[in-house]
Amino acid sequence: MSEIVAYAIPIFTLLLCAEFAWGWHVGRNNYRLGDTLSSLSQGLLSQLVGLCTQFLTIGIYTLVQARIALVHADAFWGSWEGIVLATIAYDFLDYWLHRTGHRSALFWAAHVVHHQSQHFNYSTALRQESFYPVLGFPFFLPMALCGVPPETFAIAGLVVLFYQFWIHTEHVGRLGWLDRVFSTPSNHRVHHAVNDGYVDRNYGAILIVWDRMFGTFAEERSPCVYGTRTPLESWDPLWTVAQVFTGILRDAWRTRRWIDKLGIWLRPPEWRPADLAARQPVPAFDLAAMRRYDPPVSRPAAVAAVIQFVAMSLGAITLLWFADDLALGRVAICSAAIAAGLWVTGALMQGRIGPLLALLADAFLVASAAWILR
Repeated sequence: MSEIVAYAIPIFTLLLCAEFAWGWHVGRNNYRLGDTLSSLSQGLLSQLVGLCTQFLTIGIYTLVQARIALVHADAFWGSWEGIVLATIAYDFLDYWLHRTGHRSALFWAAHVVHHQSQHFNYSTALRQESFYPVLGFPFFLPMALCGVPPETFAIAGLVVLFYQFWIHTEHVGRLGWLDRVFSTPSNHRVHHAVNDGYVDRNYGAILIVWDRMFGTFAEERSPCVYGTRTPLESWDPLWTVAQVFTGILRDAWRTRRWIDKLGIWLRPPEWRPADLAARQPVPAFDLAAMRRYDPPVSRPAAVAAVIQFVAMSLGAITLLWFADDLALGRVAICSAAIAAGLWVTGALMQGRIGPLLALLADAFLVASAAWILR
């Protein structure tokens, strides 16, 4: 599985560059360096976390399918009809996971990473969540109970995941009848928008018919404003993952009733306990007040950040390629070193450190990882 992702990364990169070139050509470039590096950093982080959590994301599924499956029909599930049916089933279950990801604060804290970009392009598609799959694996266990083999389950998951790449673009308009059946760029732009009437709509990954069936569909009618209603305003990849979690923890600590300390994790993300709402009211959302986060960065820092990110990308691809042959502890150490290197990328873009300090930080990371792994 990790080798497939390693193959896919260069392909996605070429498609990203093609979209950037087209946008530049037609005068509608919607890429910004900081945002793009931030999104791609999250994509790499998600793969690193995935390497370290495979027991939860695929291991438990394999155990359930092997020991308590209600149906055993490996030959069918290995056929093209079985793979198609498994993909539809995965897409249906993913709809409910995705919907939960927007309506439960805990799941939103894990999923929000994918929505924090204030741009909508192919780099946003690669802005994947690190802990969302870890929380979401129980949603797919019905497929294990139906006897879907892990290999077919993995293929279905990859098809659903890879399909969603192309719908993250502003350069494809309405597509007629396809918009009524499939998740398309128009439908998915709505999903990423914070406009009134667009929030918590169009969850479908491949098929938009789930949203039409269960009342969560909205048609694109007005220009979309992207991001989250509580802006991230940071290029720090680690803070990006932690932002909403820390906010929930803070409110859970401050609220007085124990039932609210638990409920704040499970109820919708906009819900707040009555005592907190009274003491610390949150201002109403104002779409007109939304501003894109794009702080100035010096050319040397920008060049250093790009070089830093490319180096971390090569390290991540190498780790993905050889991960199956490495002990989990070594994978975790290498992943942590690459994650720290991605933090350096964000720090360069925000002016927290300069190129020289970044170089020293890299030398320290390499030396530390080499010492631990010796």
